[in-house]
Amino acid sequence: MRAAASLYNGMQESGTVNSGEGEHVMSGSNGTDSPAVRLQALFEGHRLTPTQRRIAHSMVRRASEVPFLSSVELAELAGVSQPSVTRFAVALGFDGYPALRRHLREVAPAEPVADTGSCNEYQQAVEAEIENLRHLAEALADPGPVREAGRLLAGSRPLPVLGLRAAAAQAHGFAYFAAKVHPDVRLLNEGGTMLHDRIDAAVRAGATALLCFALPRHPREVVDTLAHAKEAGLTVVTVADSAFAPVAKVSDLLLPAAVGTGLAFDTACAPMLLGRVLLEAMCDDLPDAQARLEEFDTKAAVRGLFVD
Repeated sequence: MRAAASLYNGMQESGTVNSGEGEHVMSGSNGTDSPAVRLQALFEGHRLTPTQRRIAHSMVRRASEVPFLSSVELAELAGVSQPSVTRFAVALGFDGYPALRRHLREVAPAEPVADTGSCNEYQQAVEAEIENLRHLAEALADPGPVREAGRLLAGSRPLPVLGLRAAAAQAHGFAYFAAKVHPDVRLLNEGGTMLHDRIDAAVRAGATALLCFALPRHPREVVDTLAHAKEAGLTVVTVADSAFAPVAKVSDLLLPAAVGTGLAFDTACAPMLLGRVLLEAMCDDLPDAQARLEEFDTKAAVRGLFVD
């Protein structure tokens, strides 16, 4: 993000946050006071380097454990060097990491953690996804950001939906269901030189917003495409794995939902569920959504489309 740590500037009343340069992030700050939320508040007003944002992201994801990790353990968790952790602590205004850790024990005390010691690796991956869903539920305690996103998506005719590589399935799933209630959904799930052309065509046709699903590893092409979409005048709504994802700086409204990393390939239950929540919010702003669904059901019955 351009100002990745400014997660609580400007929009706390609505539950979103402003980095100071345009992007808003769903924070879940209303109605909850979890260690993850308190950790995010700690980063407010600080401009962090990409490495420091990586550390911050790792801390938020493991908020209950972080106050008891050494600088070496935190470095291993974030995949950075131990001196980087020290510089991160200094950037936040502390004398060093020990001072930061003492502060963390005061503002983000550990919560009870489920005992997964007897679980195998597959069970642990499921437990991690359940925790990701709990964090998503906390963020949705204030539905304001999702409702705003639904309003923006419902009002865009056409509605481009972008998702490349790992995020292509999420974009496809959203577009499939959205097309049942929205009059003009345009799926953008293949990269290449024509991607910007398709964005321009959507703008010429009247598009005002774009929905993007962005998951690790983040393709450079997605960042470039979102920058082009913003330059073309589109409001960019992004579902990403983190408020610190590379796409944050080119998003107007960022809705984070963590991915699981316990298996060989990331799991994306929380981003998928957030996409369905966005569909619900969009339907609330489409007055003929119910009529369209009923019409589809009637036609499907006539055609014998589904096996009961």
